[in-house]
Amino acid sequence: MNKIGSQVTIAMDGPAGSGKSTVARRIAEKLGLLYLDSGAMYRAITLLAIHRGLAADSPELINQVKTCHIEFTDNGKKILLNDKDVTVEIRTPPVNRLVADVAKIPEIRSQIVKHQQRIGAEGSIVAEGRDLTTIVFPDADFKFYLDASVRERAKRRLAELRKQNVDTTLESVEAEIQERDEKDITRAHSPLRTAEDAIIVDTTNKTIDEVVDFIIAQVGKQEIGL
Repeated sequence: MNKIGSQVTIAMDGPAGSGKSTVARRIAEKLGLLYLDSGAMYRAITLLAIHRGLAADSPELINQVKTCHIEFTDNGKKILLNDKDVTVEIRTPPVNRLVADVAKIPEIRSQIVKHQQRIGAEGSIVAEGRDLTTIVFPDADFKFYLDASVRERAKRRLAELRKQNVDTTLESVEAEIQERDEKDITRAHSPLRTAEDAIIVDTTNKTIDEVVDFIIAQVGKQEIGL
C-alpha cells in the first residue's frame, strides 16, 4: 500500500461497539498516518484528575487541561501526558469508572477539542470518536460514520468482557449500550450525530478487514496519492 504524500485528515464517528477504534487504527497503519484516539485523551485527563485529587468539574482541573501537553507517539499506539507514557494506566478500573464524568464537562470538552485540532494541524491523521466529524474536524478531507445494530455491538462487547473473565449477560450489555447511546445522543455539548457529508458504514455484518478495505477504497477514489 502506498503512503499518503500530502497532509490529510480522515475522521470517523460512531457509537460504542461500532468498530471505529479498531478500524481507524488499522487504516492509520496501512496508510502510514497518525492514529488519534480521542477517547484516550479524555482518559488521560481523567488520570490527571485522579493523580491530583481533583473533581471532574473543578476549575483547577479545567486549568490543568488548558496547560497540559498531550501527545501521541509510535503512530498513535502510545499516548503521553506531560511527557509521561500513560498508555497502560489510562485503561485501569479507576479511570474506567470516572472517565464518563470527566468527558461530559463542556469546558473540558472544549479544551480537548483544541488539543485535537492542534495535533491535526501538525500532520496527517486518522481520528475517531463521537464528535470528530461534526465539531473537531468539520472540514476533514474524509468523514465516515460507523454504525451497527445494538445487538451486534452488545455481542462484540460481551466477547471482550468474557476474555477479561467478566461474568455478565448479553441482555445486560445490550441495556448498557442503549443507555450509553442515549447519553451520547442527547447530551447538550457535542452530541453524537451523523455529519451531513459523512459516508455511513454499517458494520453489522462486515468483518474489520471488509470495513477497512471499503474505507481505504473510498479514500483512494478521491485521488490523494494512493
